[in-house]
Amino acid sequence: MGSIDKTAVSNLAAKFQGELTQPGDPTYDRVRQIWNGQIQRKPALIARCSGVADVIAAVRFGREHELRPSVRGGGHAVAGHALCDDGLVIDLSTMTGSRVDPLARTIQVQGGCLNAHLDRESQTFGLAATGGFVSHTGIAGLTLGGGIGHLMRKFGLAIDALRSCDVVTADGDFVVANDRENADLFWGLRGGGGNFGIVTNFTFELQPLGPTVLAGMVVWPMDDAPVVLRFLREFLAVAPDEVGIMANLRLAPALPIIPAELHGKPIVALVVTYAGPIDEGEAILRPIREIATPVVSAIVPKLYVAHQKMFDAALPHGRHYYWKSHKLGPLTDEIIDVLVEHCAQITSPMSTATIFSFGGAVARVPADATAFPNRDAAHDINIVASWLPEDIGEANRHIDWVRRFFNALQPHSRGVYVNFISDDAGDRIRVAYSEQQWTRLTALKAKYDHTNFFRMNANIPPRRAREQALMLP
Repeated sequence: MGSIDKTAVSNLAAKFQGELTQPGDPTYDRVRQIWNGQIQRKPALIARCSGVADVIAAVRFGREHELRPSVRGGGHAVAGHALCDDGLVIDLSTMTGSRVDPLARTIQVQGGCLNAHLDRESQTFGLAATGGFVSHTGIAGLTLGGGIGHLMRKFGLAIDALRSCDVVTADGDFVVANDRENADLFWGLRGGGGNFGIVTNFTFELQPLGPTVLAGMVVWPMDDAPVVLRFLREFLAVAPDEVGIMANLRLAPALPIIPAELHGKPIVALVVTYAGPIDEGEAILRPIREIATPVVSAIVPKLYVAHQKMFDAALPHGRHYYWKSHKLGPLTDEIIDVLVEHCAQITSPMSTATIFSFGGAVARVPADATAFPNRDAAHDINIVASWLPEDIGEANRHIDWVRRFFNALQPHSRGVYVNFISDDAGDRIRVAYSEQQWTRLTALKAKYDHTNFFRMNANIPPRRAREQALMLP
């Protein structure tokens, strides 16, 4: 394990308001843990920042001492980008301040905020923005990759509500990025991931919602999956923007709401969120309840903040995770056959295949407006293996299920969502973006981080000077 000169750390501590943690410190093993328990890297120094000044100090320290940095917001990336071996973790997880302006309908959130912070603060005023599907996901990583969530068909991606960012660059400088200042950087931050700097503050526009929405799930045995998924295909083609809908295929958990005879058996569920009047939603969502014979029908008026925590218990911190993902077009019969076949072979009661649905407001944003690619995709599938830490001997079996499933869908792939890239980041990052986006992103990386200081991410390499020169008129 790497170490850093004690005098250098003492000098940093003298101007650092947060907490500096090194191997051997009593809190070291606790603070280096992230969401995915499969990732157990050991950094040389963890700089738990209390504010922007600490972030600047940490970046400059990392550059001065040639330490490989990683950046932690919520620490939720399955690939473990928040942690590095023998390097410097610039940790924003304690920076969770926020402020809503209810008249302007905006919220400012610091770089360590989670979805739960965004939802709680904005819903106090009957407002919302698209957040992730798990409340303990970090806002920073979610947003920088694009930001999908229950509300995206109505309100767009998280980046579509983003109005401004405070950024610490790879040189340790502070800049503001929005449509008026550093507009090129602002474009790249909306879908380009953590490649261009550390965002210490996000400003989002909010929209009226709730606090009660019509939402929940309907469940069927896996035998009904073909008819359920074909319904999803046809329904999505005509559904209004207010309908957020996703499919989830897994083994039935032993929950009281699910009949005991189905516990541990393959099931398919549709999870819906209606971002409009409840009485209107009742009529529009009624056909979902009438597909075949559901074993659970639980679409009810509920608090949006409660709905946002629906999957928290199924995806806790510390469990081991591995996943792969594809963007997909409409669910053809061929795709549905692959889904049903491989979900019937699932190896862990905690594993899932989740199919997110796009369209609506997501698809209406021009392709060149942000760095988020493939807005015309119909779906994103995330194939997630999950197992308990004590079952580490079973890891290869669960990982193999993901890889076989992923490979079977490869002929139907329309790219990948950068937030869902895992151990294949080096191979798949290029196919995540269009040719035009990639050219622009690599040039932007050369401008703001030409040494690739921020490389613990779905990494976009800086365009080399010679290539840049050849592009000039």
